[in-house]
Amino acid sequence: MHSKYNWGYLLIITAISALGGLLFGYDWVVIGGAKPFYEAYFGLDGNVTLQGWAMSSAITGCLAGAALSGWLSDLFGRKKLLIVSALLFLLASFGTGSAGSYSGFVTFRIVGGTGIGLASTLSPLYIAEITPANVRGKFVSINQLTIVIGILAAQYVNWKIARPVPADATVLEIMTSWNGQFGWRMMFYACAVPAGLFFILMWFIPESPRFLAKGRCNRMKVFHILHRIGGDEYAGKELESILTTLYQDEKRIDFKLFKNPGFRKLLIMGVVIAVFQQWCGINVIFNYAHEIFANAGYSVSDTLFNIVITGSVNLVFTLVGMFTVDKAGRKALMLLGAAGLAGIFATVGTMYYLHIQGIPLLIMVVAAIACYAMSLAPVTWVVLSEIFPNRIRGFAMAVCTFALWSACFILTYTFPILNKFMKASGTFWLYGIICVLGFWFILRKLPETKGKTLENIEHEFVDQ
Repeated sequence: MHSKYNWGYLLIITAISALGGLLFGYDWVVIGGAKPFYEAYFGLDGNVTLQGWAMSSAITGCLAGAALSGWLSDLFGRKKLLIVSALLFLLASFGTGSAGSYSGFVTFRIVGGTGIGLASTLSPLYIAEITPANVRGKFVSINQLTIVIGILAAQYVNWKIARPVPADATVLEIMTSWNGQFGWRMMFYACAVPAGLFFILMWFIPESPRFLAKGRCNRMKVFHILHRIGGDEYAGKELESILTTLYQDEKRIDFKLFKNPGFRKLLIMGVVIAVFQQWCGINVIFNYAHEIFANAGYSVSDTLFNIVITGSVNLVFTLVGMFTVDKAGRKALMLLGAAGLAGIFATVGTMYYLHIQGIPLLIMVVAAIACYAMSLAPVTWVVLSEIFPNRIRGFAMAVCTFALWSACFILTYTFPILNKFMKASGTFWLYGIICVLGFWFILRKLPETKGKTLENIEHEFVDQ
């Protein structure tokens, strides 16, 4: 069966839909490099509340996008909502870059966050619904790969745009410099290039066959899409399997699935895993890299270069995760990530406590990113995209993504406060404890889903 797949076609439609992940990564991380410059421009120095809101405001948009994505994608389809997300990224790019006030800056960050909320839910969902079971983990992980490429692109663009900053530069000097007036704006404008490409290319890929199958008049369209992926035999078997799961509950309201103990268990598990991916603490390294590296003794210019190093490591180890998720399995990689981060964050907290700076701390930060990139980062999205029944997958995925962004908002907003009152050492020790709890939950609750069709997963864990 493997040799009959149209790998070129699968890769093209996966890569195009995964551009939503690239924009997610770019828009999410670009603010980290712009942070010292827009904060000086808007006079946020010393105000941890406004600093935290500027960094976390996009997450309120993420929450809105995630909350709407399930209902709207089940109503209008995955493809149309991804096109809408591309338009939101375009608007946010130009709006944030041209903002003349703090309130305007925050408003367009929220707009971009709405695009992130849609793309973060629907890109992996679309890929999961269009790829064969035995390679689904690898293909869904392509979305994580593009997220990482977007992160690295943002880090590289920030580094190349920013002009050298003297180590002893004052806030006023930064604010009146080229970086403070124009540089940070160009960092946001650059997002318009991939956003425009995403908007154009999305018109040329098919709708999800599992969404189309919900309409009787679309059955031939579904067969045509599946035939193009794997030929007659594959299309026939997949269509039959899809229709079987749909027919079983044609007369049942989707929300009645909450009465099913198996579904409730999966939904709770999905929400906990989504929250854990954020509360493990790794995203503060991307969003607050300047504070972390400043505490380690690095200047602004050195920090921008260090961020590019961390982004490169993130990319390499995401590839490692992609090529092991369908071999090692989801659960093994999740356990590896939770245990590894627990040990690393315990070490990082100790290094901050003992005032160990420079290269040793940079090595530990890079190790944390490598561990996360090959485990929790890609595998969480794989698990969330495949464990729920076909007929309500969009809704359930949206619930979990909403929980993920809620957790991310709490993480991002509270880090400056925790860092101020608990210091960096206490903050990273706290994240280490959370990772230990996450390891226990995954060990006890997470089922293995590698190699199973989406319909088989439903039969095994819900239809009992």
